[in-house]
Order: sequence, then C-alpha cells, then structure tokens
Amino acid sequence: MRTRRMALTPEHVAQVHRDLEDPGPDPTWTYHTDEDYDALVQDLVASHPGGPSMWLFAYGSLIWKPELDYLEARRGTARGWHRSFCFRIERFRGTREQPGLMMSLDRGGQCQGVAFRLPPDDLEGQLHKLVRREITVKPPNNIPRWITVETDQGSLHAIAFVMNRPSRFYMGKLPPGQVADILAKACGHWGSCAEYLHNTVAHLEELGIRDRNLWRLQGMVAERIKAGTLSAEAGTPFPAP
Repeated sequence: MRTRRMALTPEHVAQVHRDLEDPGPDPTWTYHTDEDYDALVQDLVASHPGGPSMWLFAYGSLIWKPELDYLEARRGTARGWHRSFCFRIERFRGTREQPGLMMSLDRGGQCQGVAFRLPPDDLEGQLHKLVRREITVKPPNNIPRWITVETDQGSLHAIAFVMNRPSRFYMGKLPPGQVADILAKACGHWGSCAEYLHNTVAHLEELGIRDRNLWRLQGMVAERIKAGTLSAEAGTPFPAP
C-alpha cells in the first residue's frame, strides 16, 4: 500500500513548537504513588486471561515510541473502541494557559493498531514502565484493561489503555473543527499536539493503517497552522467547565 502525502508536514509542526520549561506537578492534583503503581502492575499480572504470552495494544504514541521491549509486533483490530482526542492536558503537550488534547481509546466503533508481545523474563519491569508512562493523576485519564484484538494469526487478549470517562479531564466528543483548532496551537515542554498527531498519522500510514478521522484531522490542522486562524465552527477552544 502506497503511503499518501500528508498535508501536515514537519514544517507545519516546527511553526507550532516552542521551547518551554516543565512547570512540574500541579500541587492541587493528587498523583499516583509507588505503592499505587505496584498495585496496578500486580492487578494486571493477576488478571491476565491466560495463555503463554502477554500482549499490549498500541493505538497512538506507543506505536512510534513504545519505550519498552517487545518480542513481536502484529497489526490488529480492537472492536468496540475508537481513537479519540478526548481528554484535556495542561502539561507535557499543553499548558494551563493553552491546554492541549491527547488521544485515548473511547467506547464505540473499531480501531486498528499494533499488538506487541512482551518479554516474559522482565514482565513486571516492563509493566512498571508502561503504567508510569500512561498514568499520573487521580482519577486517571487512561486506565488499563484487557481487550480482545483480532489479528491475521487469530484473536488475542491484550492490555489497552482506554479512556476513564469519570476523569475530570474527559471532554467527550468534540466537533472536529474544535479539535483541530486546539491541536494547531497547543504546545508543552514535551512538544506540540501537532507533532503528536503528525507522528501518529505518519506511522499508521507506514503500517498501511488508514484512519479516516485522523487523516481528515491532520489536513484540518495543517490548514489552521498555515492560516494562523481559528475556525468559525469551534468558537473558543474549550467549552466552559
């Protein structure tokens, strides 16, 4: 499958980038402790549905920046879940003054991604890396759960980080224009939301995975960065709390 030319380019991403310092943890929020992470890892190990291997389902940045070891990667489809820029962030790829949006798996539809088989000899160590990367505040935005992933080699059970809708940062289904406006402007000390979108779409394309919603979104973000204006559809970037 030939890779399509993206409208959102590295040059667009560079226009959004700003060198920012990490503001550090917000003292008004409650964060997970070492004991909390230990309990999460133990629960994942204890709740493993069985079988000789443990798998992780990646749908976003874990595809292009897994930061953990794996023995095998398979393309797969998770039914009942879809990618969605559905939670607000005020750190990492956004700030309090200009929050960003990050992607999670939300209910409904289906999602094509990559299943990684984790090494059994350091399983708990890999899981610790994973939960510390994906989970910070309480209640968490992303929560780990076992889902079924269909692959060409058959179905398998995999850990996926899905949206925790009771989270205070959950935004629900925002209009595409509003999402594009936010992604075209937000940036934090890790980089911009536009960079996150670009990397995700580019790597999905390399894998031959076509996400129509993300493809449309990257085009809209490119237009906004080029024009430097907000769309009439969106109004203010975030609704009032």
